[in-house]
Amino acid sequence: MSQIKIYGLRTNLKDIKQKLSDVIHNCVVESLSFPKNKKAHRFINLEKDDFYYPEGRTDEYIIIEIIMISGRTVETKKALIKMLFKEINSQLNISTTDIEISIIESPASNWGFRGMTGDEVSLNYKIEV
Repeated sequence: MSQIKIYGLRTNLKDIKQKLSDVIHNCVVESLSFPKNKKAHRFINLEKDDFYYPEGRTDEYIIIEIIMISGRTVETKKALIKMLFKEINSQLNISTTDIEISIIESPASNWGFRGMTGDEVSLNYKIEV
């Protein structure tokens, strides 16, 4: 299970939202062996006066938060992060300097979906990749 939040300027995200979502999802599917039909993305569109970001970034600056059930290896998570940098840069021409990614993990027991906790649900994909 994973959920993804993408933060950025409304003026920047409005034209790239669908493509960015597709690129992120394809990376998650490939890196995490995630099912293609499991896409949970939320775009947080911010106005310029609501989004403070570090010096050296441009208005294309985005933050990607990936929240997922614990269990993936360090190598798998690093591969996902590196693939996101590469694919977002090559397909959307956003500088890697303007991309920040964080993976936040929690145990399956902290998740609730389909009327159960995550440790009670039988998933059709592996978490331990």
